[in-house]
This record gives sequence, structure tokens and C-alpha cells, in this order.
Amino acid sequence: MKSIKVTDVGSLKNELNKYKKGKKLGIGQFNQAARLAWLGKIVMSALDPEDSDNRAWLLYVQPLEGLATNFIEVDEELLTQIHILDAEQGLYLTEILRDGMVARAKEFERLNQRDFYFGKFFKSDENKSGEQASDGDASAGDASSSN
Repeated sequence: MKSIKVTDVGSLKNELNKYKKGKKLGIGQFNQAARLAWLGKIVMSALDPEDSDNRAWLLYVQPLEGLATNFIEVDEELLTQIHILDAEQGLYLTEILRDGMVARAKEFERLNQRDFYFGKFFKSDENKSGEQASDGDASAGDASSSN
């Protein structure tokens, strides 16, 4: 951890100004944070909500769970720290977070309205005959491949 001499007011102000501006994540880390934002796995807050001039953001990335851990790579450094982002990247991540929430909500609405039962148990005659022909083709292909 970096220490700042309290007696040097000028360096203290400089350090505070650096934090107020925030910093950018690298391209790889930003893409990872954006993927996690789309999944709703980030928490963001204004660095100083009372200061209207300060547009930096605090970013915390939550670890992945379940199936997503098998598909999405996340840099350990991204997970183990609270990041201070600059205004531009912070705004982009909030937009991605919002877009992901809207997309997932639409999928949940579609899932809630979907009728699985009728689609599986009451197939039209056309679908049944098409499936039987394709099943017959598959079994014929299996027999010929074993010869």
C-alpha cells in the first residue's frame, strides 16, 4: 500500500485528484468486466456522489457461479480489488449492465409465456411424418456404417 506524507498538503491534493479521475481498465479487463456487467455480476457506485465534478466510478466484480464459470474467463486481479474507473468506462459499463438486464428480463418473459406441453405432445401430422422419415434415415445410415 502506498503511503502519503500528511505534512505535504500538495502531494495529498495531487493523490486525491488522481483518485477523483479514476483510471481505465485495459482492453482485456474491460471486456471481461463488460461480460460480467451484462450478466449482472458487477456493482457500481459513484466514487463521490456529493461532488458533482467527480464522475469516477467504484467497480466491484462479483465472482461467477454455476455454469458460467465453465465458459467465461475472469482475471483474478479483476475479482480481488475494488476498481476506481474513469467516467467514460464507468458509463459504458452501466449501459452494458442495463442492456443485459433488459435482455434477460425479456428472456424470462418469453419463458414464462412459452407452452412446452403442447409443443411436445401435440405435434402436427406433418412434423410426425417428417420425424419418422428422418429417424428411418438415421437408422439406415447407422446400419450402413456398421457394415
